[in-house]
Parts: sequence; C-alpha cells; structure tokens
Amino acid sequence: MQIIIVGCGNVGGTLVRLLLAEGHAITVIDSEESVIESIEGSLDCMGIVGNGASFQVQHEAGIEHADLLIAVTPSDERNLLCCLIAKKAGNCHTIARVRDPVYKREIGYIKEELGLSLVINPEEAAASEAARLLKFPSASAIETFAKGRAEMVRIRLEEDSRLIDKTLMELPTDLLEGVLVGVVQRGDEVFIPNGSFVLRRGDEISFIGAQKNMIRLFKKLGLPTTRVRSAMLVGGGDTGYYLASNLISMGIRVKIFERDKARCEELSDMLPEALIINGDGTEKELLLEEGLAGTEAFVTLTNLDEENIMLSMYAKSVSSAKRITRVHRVSYDDIIGSMDLGSILYPRNITANRIMRYVRGMAGAGAGLESLYRISEGKVEVVEFRVEDESVACGKRLMDMKLKQGVLIACIIRKTEIIIPRGHDELRSGDSVILVTTGSIRGIRDMLA
Repeated sequence: MQIIIVGCGNVGGTLVRLLLAEGHAITVIDSEESVIESIEGSLDCMGIVGNGASFQVQHEAGIEHADLLIAVTPSDERNLLCCLIAKKAGNCHTIARVRDPVYKREIGYIKEELGLSLVINPEEAAASEAARLLKFPSASAIETFAKGRAEMVRIRLEEDSRLIDKTLMELPTDLLEGVLVGVVQRGDEVFIPNGSFVLRRGDEISFIGAQKNMIRLFKKLGLPTTRVRSAMLVGGGDTGYYLASNLISMGIRVKIFERDKARCEELSDMLPEALIINGDGTEKELLLEEGLAGTEAFVTLTNLDEENIMLSMYAKSVSSAKRITRVHRVSYDDIIGSMDLGSILYPRNITANRIMRYVRGMAGAGAGLESLYRISEGKVEVVEFRVEDESVACGKRLMDMKLKQGVLIACIIRKTEIIIPRGHDELRSGDSVILVTTGSIRGIRDMLA
C-alpha cells in the first residue's frame, strides 16, 4: 500500500520501520529538515520537509494515490487537520493520534464527522495497560484477547521459583491446568518452548490462558494475586490523569506528584479523590516523607526517561512497591534490558501495535485479525484471528495441520470457553485463535506450511 506518515518522532519512526518491513511504500512528512535527512539516509522511504496539514505538501507527497495517511505529530489539532485534508483530497483512510483529555469526551463525534478510520490516544492506552498491571502486580506485562476473556501474562523467574531447572513436561499437570507457556525470553534469545525446554533463573515467561487459571497458577507459585491498595504517581500529565482515574475507580488510594502549580489545581478539580502534591517528585526526601517506603505501587511518568529510570531504581532500594517505568526513547532499549525497572511502559509500542493491526486488516492480509502484540523487542508476535466459514483451517483438527516452523497455536476461544489446544481439537467458525510466532502471520492461512 501507499502510506503517508506525518510526524517522524518516536512513534512515526517506529511505524516507518515496521511498515517498510511489511513491504509498504512509505512517504514521510516532517517540518524538521534534519529529521527527513536522517530517515531518508537510513531507510528506503521518501521524505518531504513541510507542514503535513498543508494541501500543497500532501499533494507533493502523493495524497491522490495514497491508501492511508497516519498523522502522529505532537499537535492533536494538526493531526486532525491533516486527516481532514487527506480525506477531502485523496479520499484515503486516515489515522490520527489524539491525546488531550478534552477530546476524549467528544472522540466519537470527531471520528464520525471527520471520517477518521482510527483514533488512538497513547496516554490513555498506556494508562490502561498500567492499571491492568496494578490489578495483577506479580506480572511484568499483561495483554488481553477476546475482549478480556483470555490473557497473556509475563513473569520473571526468581531464584526461589519452583519452576527453575525443570522441563515443561516435568511440571505437575495440575500446575499448568488451563495455561500454556507460550514464549520464553532468556537474555537476547527468544524461544517458543516444547516439552523438553528447561526453565532457568531469570527467564521471562509468557503464560496464555483465562484469567481465573492465571490466578490459580500464581497462587500455586506463591505469587501475589490481589490488586495493590495504594499508588504513588510521579508526573501529573495526561497519562497520570488517565491512570489515576482508572485506579480511583478500582478503589486504590492515589498520590500524584506534580511540579507545576497550575496543573496541580487542574488535577485537584478533575480528581477530587486523589491527593495532589505540588512538589518535585524526584526529591528523595519528599518521596520518603510522603510514604514511598510503604506504598504498594510506584509509577514514574515524567517527561524525562532518565528521571523515570533513576526514580524506579531508587524506589527499589527503599521499598517493595510494584514499579512501572515509562520510557519513550527507542535508543534506550539495549540499556534498560539489563536493568530491573519493574514493568516498562513503551507508549510508542502501544500506539504502533494498534496501528499495525489496522493496517494489516486494511491490506486484506490480516483478514479476521482481532489483536496484535509485538513482544520481546519485536522478536515475537502474538496475534488473534477470528475463524471464518471459508477459512482453510475451519473444521480441521490441529493434528491434521502442518504448521510453519516457529508457529504455535496457543489458545482457542469458543464463546465463553477458553481451550488450551491439543491435537484432537479443531477450529470452528466463529472461534478466536491465538497464535505465537517468531515470524509474521498475516492470516490463518499464513500459519500453514
């Protein structure tokens, strides 16, 4: 497809790389000449310096022949205007990043009136992910499928875990009842394990199954399964607001540290149940004075990655709180992989995953695509497809299918039933199927050799 991306920051740059890898023709518009020079010098795409909300600039980018325009500049208004012009000039599909909470209440109207294909709010999406983690604090990451009926939950094996130095087939059958080990990451290596795979200390394991079975597994492993009761948030921006709203609705006590006094007053009006502290959340004395040592969750949401990382490391030294660290920069991936920062929020990845799911579905290659997650630094994809009547796999038993190498059928969701598949199980029309792959699956047909 012909795709135009307006704005080449963290999200835009990530999208360019992902979409080029899938064979799309990409044109990038950015107002900074140095950004365009950098992206053209390193990737096989066309770059245009200019205002993406200008008809003339879009015309130069080929909007009349484009299939999709994605607007991810720092300005909500510019993103919406880009999409409006693209819709009128090229009648193409449009995706806008919109962050301001003011627009959240009107997003349905805006989407319909402007003819937007997709609107994504990275801060709200990141806050929802953080809230899920605080409901299940033993997990380092949680992804949901089939409207929450199934989950993929990741944990890190500590030295006292009963799973260490055992093969999967040696584990008691009742321990993994209703749960599948889908992915194991060990350092820079990623495995889709079989029964003879040996688990080691430090492995990051992704389990797939129903939430009730996850809770039973975690209890048997001696890991906490109840939500936190108190949380401290450093940074009162949009993500902090969305997260605090979610936590308050869950009955969790919330403290927010925010330097800007005017913003504190806004938060006090919007979140009367939260305690808003006008102060520098990077000051150790203030954090200790306000109860860091006893809080059950600590979330760093400042605009500086370095501050978030250092605060998370400090919190580990003085408390046992569940920690969530927001990181924006792509260049920090290799560094933070060796650090214990608790759960890490990557807003750019959350946004890119949502957009990639839409693009694959739009291209026709991802027919029936319901969910898409790229994990382990993009080395593994976990995708959910809906089985249609005409699907090549419909009505076939798993034992009769020949899957591509590096593909695992991890879970079948049939109405309210969550099935951890065995060879005799078959795929039926209307099922949702979760696949794990070290490659890229575009559809159910694509999983077959």
